[in-house]
Amino acid sequence: MHPDSSNPIGVFDSGVGGLTVVRALMERLPFENIVYFGDTARVPYGVKSVETIAHYTTQIAEFLLAKEVKLLVVACNTMAAVASQVVKDLSPVPVLDVIDAGALGAIATTTKKQVGVIGTPTTINSNAYARAIHQYEPEVRIFSQACPLFVPLVEEGWLDHLVTRLTAQEYLKPVLAQDIDTLVLGCTHYPLLKPLLQEVVGPSVRLVDSAEAMAEETAALLTEMNLSNPQRTAPRYEFYVTDVPLRFQTIGERFLGRTLSNVHVVKW
Repeated sequence: MHPDSSNPIGVFDSGVGGLTVVRALMERLPFENIVYFGDTARVPYGVKSVETIAHYTTQIAEFLLAKEVKLLVVACNTMAAVASQVVKDLSPVPVLDVIDAGALGAIATTTKKQVGVIGTPTTINSNAYARAIHQYEPEVRIFSQACPLFVPLVEEGWLDHLVTRLTAQEYLKPVLAQDIDTLVLGCTHYPLLKPLLQEVVGPSVRLVDSAEAMAEETAALLTEMNLSNPQRTAPRYEFYVTDVPLRFQTIGERFLGRTLSNVHVVKW
């Protein structure tokens, strides 16, 4: 099946975090239509079993494929870590995921082959980044660190708060002791902490934003497969969620960097 190039890109996540990927896609590919799905009723995924995550991921992928998307983007690191292959097996259209994009970004960035990876406990425990990086470049040494407090701090809006800075310093201490030159932001919430994290790690460490890396990989794939939208008109953006929790609009707009409209609630 060769999808229509004017069809939308389907992006999905366990909640609102994937909106940082949508934002990067909007900036990099201003004419592409996008359909986003955030499973806000069942977030967080990080505490659920692999079987449950795979089941939810399949359900969401099938929903987006029914919307005739030309490409699927797994924007959630937890989903990508445990269920990316499940999506690839069922999808008739290409599938990209943030972990693969972040891994390629890390390899392109590091010169000393000393890479730090930060993420949620599930992502870090899955070892998915290490596997993805070593698949492309076995020589790279990887130092991983789970940062469970970053997600609630970002959702609280404490992007440049003393508490967040002290937390970052504490989490990054063991990673920075390994003389890394590259740090992969292995969670879609973390791009919002980029200025603070850059200050904490210092100028000698380059940050790899998996949302930006994802947008670059998407752009390259669309060009390669001749799937870029030929229409030069204002794109359509649609957002599907499974619940509208308190502060959803506030958090969502902070992630997206613009007004969140066209939000539909899917009841499962």
